[in-house]
Amino acid sequence: MKAAIYGQFYHTNSGAYIEELLNVLDSENIEVAIEKNFLRLIDESKEIEKDFHHFATFTELDDTFDIFISVGGDGTILHSVNFVQDLDIPIMGINTGRLGFLATVHKEEIRATISRLLKKEYKISERSLLCIMTQPEAEELCNNNFALNEIAVSRKNSTSMITIDTWLDGEPLTSYWADGLIISTPTGSTGYSLSCGGPVITPATKALVITPIAPHNLNARPLVIKDNTTITLKVSGRADDYLVSMDSRLETLKNNTTVTIKKAPFKIKMVEFTSDTFLKTLRKKLLWGEDKRN
Repeated sequence: MKAAIYGQFYHTNSGAYIEELLNVLDSENIEVAIEKNFLRLIDESKEIEKDFHHFATFTELDDTFDIFISVGGDGTILHSVNFVQDLDIPIMGINTGRLGFLATVHKEEIRATISRLLKKEYKISERSLLCIMTQPEAEELCNNNFALNEIAVSRKNSTSMITIDTWLDGEPLTSYWADGLIISTPTGSTGYSLSCGGPVITPATKALVITPIAPHNLNARPLVIKDNTTITLKVSGRADDYLVSMDSRLETLKNNTTVTIKKAPFKIKMVEFTSDTFLKTLRKKLLWGEDKRN
């Protein structure tokens, strides 16, 4: 087995868990490559005494890897997608962050989890992504133009709302007067969209959610649509430009740029253990079924 290891940040007191992960992989004779900047963060922290520089490093991936291990929170997994892209490498998230809808492996269970991974005691959850195109073409969006959670447009350099003219498969839907608009996948339905009043959607559902951000037209509500729908947006407002975000990546577009959003032609594979199902995560993270009054 060949594993890639990536962390976006070095969380406080996570050194012991990172060291345990690397020790376990080393003892199992797994071929390991650590993302170059993450190895630098490990070195700078000085929490880990053992030298793991016999492992290879990477800045880009190829299809020879069998597993991509993300160390951090859900945001780290969203960044992991930039490495994996369409290479079909399963992602396993070890949660050293906070909420953890995607990074579901507990940091205290690393050794047992690697054992289950080697025994193939897991299943793959395939997650849809979104891709974005613009007219005129925005050069900064030509490479990483996809998102696992959501693509959103929002106001920039202004406290005034923006107008977002919206079409579905070429048919006019409405003009949203709002701070912005979120187009979310089922995976992203527990993120930004949820905080703006959108519904929770199970990962395998073939749907997208359109959720307005602080709409001024109060009859505007989140809308669930088929995931093969082509969504076209045109934004205007008092400022000359606005923001578009793809998960945590931000770019600036000029007013009246035509934005087209559709389902990406590839999916991301997430490693899911039977003890960490989506429904169990909902019950645990959102406290469903618990009544604190009792």
